[in-house]
Amino acid sequence: MSERTQWQRVARRIRVPLGFIFAVVFLWLAEPTWTTMLASLILVVPGVWLRAYAAGYVRKNAELTRTGPYAHTRNPLYLGSMLIAFGFAAASASWIILIVLAVLFAVIYLPTIQSEEQYLREHFPGFDEYAQTVPRLLPRLTAAPTGDAAGRFSSDLYLHHREYNASMGAIAIYAALAARLLFLKQ
Repeated sequence: MSERTQWQRVARRIRVPLGFIFAVVFLWLAEPTWTTMLASLILVVPGVWLRAYAAGYVRKNAELTRTGPYAHTRNPLYLGSMLIAFGFAAASASWIILIVLAVLFAVIYLPTIQSEEQYLREHFPGFDEYAQTVPRLLPRLTAAPTGDAAGRFSSDLYLHHREYNASMGAIAIYAALAARLLFLKQ
């Protein structure tokens, strides 16, 4: 078994609390316009959809999910999060937010993904074969062969993972940005 690095362990623990802190900084620094908010939907909506779709397939720590969006990318949940985050960076119209966000993803999420892959490699014998055919983050256009796995989207899994929170969070951020535009005109 391979040992996770100290930073991988730390990154996994702080990623969610750091996200909340970043949200506060985001709302403070954001300089949205109605146009940037509308344009951001090009990334945010697919990101929310991808997270919802992936949540309906994954059985965390129980099996190596290879079907649905997992036949295109090994990390559809993180890809969805990135689409959402960079969509909101576009909505903010702030280069500072974009740069800080890119650094945070590189410093927090890449080590987290590597740590999770180590776990999957240790617990699921087919992971290396899967990793050879399905890219880590940027999706392949056609689904990778899944062998005998015939997974289907499960609304029960979607609800179990509470992925509806991503939609509610996106709506709340748009509401906060709209309120900023309406009540805190610069």
